[in-house]
This record gives sequence, C-alpha cells and structure tokens, in this order.
Amino acid sequence: MKEIKKLSEDINYSAINLGDLNELMDYSLIHPVNKQEIEGKVFLKDATKSTGSEISFNSLPAKSELPYFHIHRKNEETYIILKGFGFFQVDGEVFDIKEGSVIRVGPKGVRGICNSSTKTMTYIVVQSKENSLEEYTTGDGERVSFEPKWK
Repeated sequence: MKEIKKLSEDINYSAINLGDLNELMDYSLIHPVNKQEIEGKVFLKDATKSTGSEISFNSLPAKSELPYFHIHRKNEETYIILKGFGFFQVDGEVFDIKEGSVIRVGPKGVRGICNSSTKTMTYIVVQSKENSLEEYTTGDGERVSFEPKWK
C-alpha cells in the first residue's frame, strides 16, 4: 500500500503529495463499515488535518462501476471528474460524465458512478456538511501585505 508523503506542516497548514495520479490504484484502504479492501482511493482529511471537509482521490478501473450506491446522513458530495468518461446516476436519473464534469449531490441523493471508458477514471470527491458554508471566496477573504520567499 502506498503512503501519503508529507511535504511540510506548521500551525496554519499541512501540505502533502499523493504522487503521480496515474498511480492512485496503488493506494488502498479498509472500508470502515463492510471491512473490505478498496483499491484506488485515498482520503485526505487526516493527512491534511482538515476540520471542515473530507476530500478523496479516487480511481475506477476501465469498464467498471462503483460496486454500490450510497447516501449520506448529513454531508453533500461534489464529484470532479479529472480523467475518463462514463455515467453518473442520482436517484433514477442517469447522465453522461467526462473530464471536467462536476456533480454536487445532496445527502439523500442515491448516487453511483460508472466508468465506460477503456482507461482508468480519476476523480475527486469533496464531502462537507450540507448548508454549512457561511462565507466563501471574496466574502471570507482579506488581502494582506506579505513578501514571497520564492523570489
């Protein structure tokens, strides 16, 4: 099993590197509910010490599908397709997805994903509590004067 590489860390940040995204299948984990090994998936909450969201990088082999449909109790998920194409289903609706597709699913939406391409599909899932975002982008930001050290 591949290990996440820590790049740097301090009180205000954590930086990691997953490596080449073509090697995501080298990651695996034991599912906390059904105790089965899942290959090609890596969760980042603990590695980055995130307090507001769970992010995962996922691989789905060619001509395969996630072996289950699921819902959440509190959290919505946003799927971001990076490579590959196929289908996404929410409740009874099925639609095409491909590189660049972004799908947000509310907690109670029954969801599943299928890779119909001949190559591995790579996607990110961002999970956060529904309706928890109070301020975002420019509303929560403030510019500060700071000297870059990379120059």
